[in-house]
Amino acid sequence: MVAKLSDRVEVEWFKQVAPISDTADDEFAVSGIGTVAAARVCPRNGGREPFIAVSMYARWIKPHPSTEHKMKVGYPDGSAHRIISDLSAFIGHVDPCSHRILAAGDLNTIYGSLDNDPTWRKARDCSIWSRMRALGLKFLGPQAPHGRQATPMPDFMKPHTKDVVTFRTAAQTPATANRQLDYVFASRGFHKNIRTRALNSVDGWGPSDHCRLMIEVGG
Repeated sequence: MVAKLSDRVEVEWFKQVAPISDTADDEFAVSGIGTVAAARVCPRNGGREPFIAVSMYARWIKPHPSTEHKMKVGYPDGSAHRIISDLSAFIGHVDPCSHRILAAGDLNTIYGSLDNDPTWRKARDCSIWSRMRALGLKFLGPQAPHGRQATPMPDFMKPHTKDVVTFRTAAQTPATANRQLDYVFASRGFHKNIRTRALNSVDGWGPSDHCRLMIEVGG
C-alpha cells in the first residue's frame, strides 16, 4: 500500500480495478491480488512536480500440480512480471525522461546471485531487471555503501557484490541476515533526484523480518 505520513504532500490513490484496456483517471488496472498499489504524490511545494509511487510485493506462486514439482514456497518472478505489466500502464511515451515513476518493494528475488544458489532461477529472475530497463526504469539499489552487507557473505553471492541485507528468516537475527529482497527503481532522468538507503543496522532494523528502506526524492 501507499500511505500518507506527511502534510508536505497530497496523495491521490488509484482505485484498483480488474485488468481492462481502458481505465478512468483515478483507476489502476491490476492483474495480481495483493501485489501492487499506486498513488500520485503531489508535493505542496510548487517547485516540485508530482510523481507516481508504486508499492510492489512479488507474491510466491506454487507451480501447477501437473509439473509434479515439490517446490515448498514457489516462484516469485511470475508475480514480479504481473507487477511490471501493470505499471507499464503509466509508461505513455518512448522517452523515459517524460515519466516520473518511483517503484519499490519486496521482489523476493536475489539480485546477482550465483548459479549455486538452489533457489535461483537465473534467467527468469534476471528478466525482471531487463524488463524494468526496457520501461526506462533505473535500478537504484539500495546497494553498498548505502546499507550494511552480510558478514560473512553467503557462498551463493558474487565475491564483490554490492547487495545489502534487507531480509532475515525466522531463524536469523538482524545481525545474521544475509540476503537482499527489497529494491528501488525510478524513471531514468527522474532517478537523478532520488537517494535510497537500507535502514538495516542491527539496532535500527525494526520489528519486521524486512528492514525499512529510506527513499529521498529531490526536485
